[in-house]
Amino acid sequence: MAADSEPESEVFEITDFTTASEWERFISKVEEVLNDWKLIGNSLGKPLEKGIFTSGTWEEKSDEISFADFKFSVTHHYLVQDSTDKEGKDEVLEDVIPQSMQDLLCMNNDFPPRAHCLVRWYGLREFVVIAPAANHDAVLSESKCNLLLSSVSIALGNTGCQVPLFVQIHHKWRRMYVGECQGHGVRTDFEMVHLRKVPNQYTHLSGLLDIFKSKIGCPLTPLPPVSIAIRFTYVLQDWQQYFWPQQPPDIDALVGGEVGGLEFGKLPFGACEDPISELHLATTWPHLTEGIIVDNDVYSDLDPIQAPHWSVRVRKAENPQCLLGDFVTEFFKICRRKESTDEILGRSTFEEEGREIADITHALSKLTEPAPVPIHKLSVSNMVHSAKKKIRKHRGVEESPLNNDVLNTILLFLFPDAASEKPLDGSSSTDNNNPVSESEDYNLYNQFKSAPSDSLTYKLALCLCMINFYHGGLKGVAHLWQEFVLEMRFRWENNFLIPGLASGPPDLRCCLLHQKLQEPAPMTEDLLEEQSEVLAKLGTSAEGAHLRARMQSACLLSDMESFKAANPGCFLEDFVRWYSPRDYIEEEVIDEKGNMVLKGELSARMKIPSNMWVEAWETAKPIPARRQRRLFDDTREAEKVLHYLAVQKPADLARHLLPCVIHAAVLKVKEEENLENISSVKKIIKQIITHSSKVLHFPNPEDKKLEEIIHQITNVEAIIARARSLKAKFGTEKCEQEEEKEDLERFVSCLLEQPEVLVVGAGRGHAGRIIHKLFVNAHRAAAMAPPEEELKRMGSPEERRQNSVSDFPPPAGRELILRTTVPRPAPYSRALPQRMYSVLTKEDFRLAGAFSSDTSFF
Repeated sequence: MAADSEPESEVFEITDFTTASEWERFISKVEEVLNDWKLIGNSLGKPLEKGIFTSGTWEEKSDEISFADFKFSVTHHYLVQDSTDKEGKDEVLEDVIPQSMQDLLCMNNDFPPRAHCLVRWYGLREFVVIAPAANHDAVLSESKCNLLLSSVSIALGNTGCQVPLFVQIHHKWRRMYVGECQGHGVRTDFEMVHLRKVPNQYTHLSGLLDIFKSKIGCPLTPLPPVSIAIRFTYVLQDWQQYFWPQQPPDIDALVGGEVGGLEFGKLPFGACEDPISELHLATTWPHLTEGIIVDNDVYSDLDPIQAPHWSVRVRKAENPQCLLGDFVTEFFKICRRKESTDEILGRSTFEEEGREIADITHALSKLTEPAPVPIHKLSVSNMVHSAKKKIRKHRGVEESPLNNDVLNTILLFLFPDAASEKPLDGSSSTDNNNPVSESEDYNLYNQFKSAPSDSLTYKLALCLCMINFYHGGLKGVAHLWQEFVLEMRFRWENNFLIPGLASGPPDLRCCLLHQKLQEPAPMTEDLLEEQSEVLAKLGTSAEGAHLRARMQSACLLSDMESFKAANPGCFLEDFVRWYSPRDYIEEEVIDEKGNMVLKGELSARMKIPSNMWVEAWETAKPIPARRQRRLFDDTREAEKVLHYLAVQKPADLARHLLPCVIHAAVLKVKEEENLENISSVKKIIKQIITHSSKVLHFPNPEDKKLEEIIHQITNVEAIIARARSLKAKFGTEKCEQEEEKEDLERFVSCLLEQPEVLVVGAGRGHAGRIIHKLFVNAHRAAAMAPPEEELKRMGSPEERRQNSVSDFPPPAGRELILRTTVPRPAPYSRALPQRMYSVLTKEDFRLAGAFSSDTSFF
């Protein structure tokens, strides 16, 4: 209680002078990210397998942090590996250096063909990169670079993270990184030099060894031997004696007498330019030791022919022009045009003249007056005579988009019966259709909603595609379509069968245009949809249901009127017993005299008051079928179809026929792939078919999805063209021994599918000798030296030596990796890995060093 009487102690205001700065906040954020990703402690993985950097799976995860208002992205790159035994992982392994330091010495993955640049330079399986978040931002000043590097060092020390952490500095295109890795009493500093031009003393091994040794600064004498890996890359761009085998199609021959009209049924294929632009040969000396070889400014032992390892990669031409892809692309462009046929060709060329336009029944009267038609009228020239007469009325003959030769060739291809002596009239029992094929390729039209590959619609699509590409473009398409419609009218009016169309009802599995060209039928796909919409709009009310039933009972009423005319005095029961026996129920009963008799009556549904059957029977009049109005007026339906065809714009036509063109293109790439047998292409073609089936089944596919399909087809064409180009260059067909041929074909296949392919036997193997010859001939041609064959014919060795030049050009790229293990900074320090990577190209020189130090007492 005494304390209560004492005066309250004064409360002083406390000022916190430890408020965190922006720099400290940044360090804290880096540490937070490293903790969230669990990159704490030493996580040792299994030794790296050979080639794992290329064949393995790399993953990355990113986060964003900021230094004041400057944003950085933090990215963790790592190779996915199977988990190893975790026993002992929680223990502090003080004597074990970090995993990344061990990886610096690993030689199993030098010069990976496809990897992050830091993986190529340092051989790391895991690392973290801090880089400016925006592409246009850069850390340029030396003070800022040092500030970031010190931040990294503090964050690594505070968290115990043993994963290397890099900071990207300077402009991003320079790919400049500095970084650090810390372990228990050890540290590796990652440093880099990037120059436009290399000093002369550093263009060879001896100069680079001097840099490496001076940078290590090892106090031991003599120094432990330095392990060396060297790769020289040679680029072949000039294929002097190997011309690209693909020749563009002969446009004149397409319509000439040499090949005939069947050429119109074929699609072109192949690249117009060589799809292989360069061949890169990498000659590698993977395990050399200092002192074994000499490479200085006056002499070098590094002869590419003697290199123990050769590997090759090819550089593909970007978007090579491909004939099939261009064909389909140009046809697809028509889909976006707005003009009608009349606007393209002038005034309507479908107009009838004189009395023909006065009364359309004049043209249709031929259906009821089967006058014999002279055989000579089936000739193509007579078929299109009236059309040409109308065309000449509006423009000169020389202005016609298609000349007579082209037009006659196409029409004979589409209607081959026109050249036969006997017409195929409607009464003929001759089957003009090809036998239906059961092959998977033939039935592909079911999936694509196109048309059978032997049908008139399919052939028309190919002809329009060729006309668009070679003969007049959009005008040529409009002209051919106009002639086609006139031909269809001629055949309908004269009762001639149309070749390439199956009999029977429309096949709803085909495109709408193909459905329209069959015999006049009650319902094609568009009419069925239209009828469904009308019936659906009637609703579900009783009145709507009644009206729907009345609309569907036209056939029933016609049959009732015919029945009444044929059976005077009949009743509804008589009609039902004949028309729908299930609705007339008969049973045995005993009459008044005790005899067993059959008694019949209408079913329950027929007895419903005011049902549709009763109403129809009461309104039906006795009218014979021959005097009734036709339920299906084939003349009117045919005229509708002909009108439908006549008003189609080229864009509408292209949209109708595009599935057929895609169908034909897929069949073409399948045919060409079968000749090459490329497994990866088979998979892509299956994907194209699956994708196309989904897209083309919808009535109006999106343009973007159609473009994707065309792009996929073009890609396959380019891959096949590359395969043929490489086979021609490596002469696979010239091999006399079957085993050598198989090896070469396997080598070419690998070049297409893999980023880099090892040459078995290096320069002494079969493929190596071919590559050597390619370089020799190209280099001699560039140096204006005699070809290899002529050199062999020259006399003495002295003469050959005077006229010869180097087999290979100067290397386009020189890469070296120097490694050693030495104690730093004192003689009694731990021996730790040291590594320096060097790359020299025509316009670029880079040194990337990783130098480790013992920090236990320093």
